[in-house]
Amino acid sequence: MTVTMDEVLDFIGELPDAIKVSKVQEACAHRLTAIDKEAFAGIVAGRRARTNDTLRPALLRGLTGTVQERNRTRAGFLLDEESTRRLRTDPRNGKPGRPKYRIPEDMTRFRIPGSGIPVSCLDVIDDD
Repeated sequence: MTVTMDEVLDFIGELPDAIKVSKVQEACAHRLTAIDKEAFAGIVAGRRARTNDTLRPALLRGLTGTVQERNRTRAGFLLDEESTRRLRTDPRNGKPGRPKYRIPEDMTRFRIPGSGIPVSCLDVIDDD
């Protein structure tokens, strides 16, 4: 027997108390964690990746590098040499003399600062 989404929603709507609703909520959270884990399983430390078109700010889109540590939703990201150079010289990187991302000329690889890139904004680059 297949259960429809409307039947599930009706069932939840009829639950008698907050404890029963919270059990459904907990089951949903577990399922979402499993879905996320499966969808982004390839985004692991050491893998090469490219930032995709969903990342903001736009000047970080299309850059390549290596995934660093990650948690469920975010990953540290170390740009490769070409992407470090591109970011350093991108005219969108702040005002002249006051870049948003300060990358010294002698730095060959740059780690995107902050709490990491959302894993949904990274696409794995297949190793050739």
